[in-house]
Amino acid sequence: MATATATRTIIRPLDDRVLINADEADDRTSSGIYLPEQAKEKPMQGKVIATGPGKLNDDGSRTPLSVKKGDTVVYGKYAGTEVEIDGDKLMIAKENELLGVIN
Repeated sequence: MATATATRTIIRPLDDRVLINADEADDRTSSGIYLPEQAKEKPMQGKVIATGPGKLNDDGSRTPLSVKKGDTVVYGKYAGTEVEIDGDKLMIAKENELLGVIN
């Protein structure tokens, strides 16, 4: 089991899903103009805070995930499902929705 936040909520993703703490959207442009909430771009990267056990194969074995807790990942704009737990906005996505790992 993995702790999702500093609070006591425990979340364990199932199968080949990962729990991601998405980066915050920028509230200013590079030139310093403040953006209203509606104009902010949804972040497309975040840190993996928990992973499932892996994809279940037809023979009953599991294929391990290629990402691990602590990895910073990039994902598609409409990937995953956003959830709010204890006031924290998190995202649960399947591994195949992830586009890459940032080194």
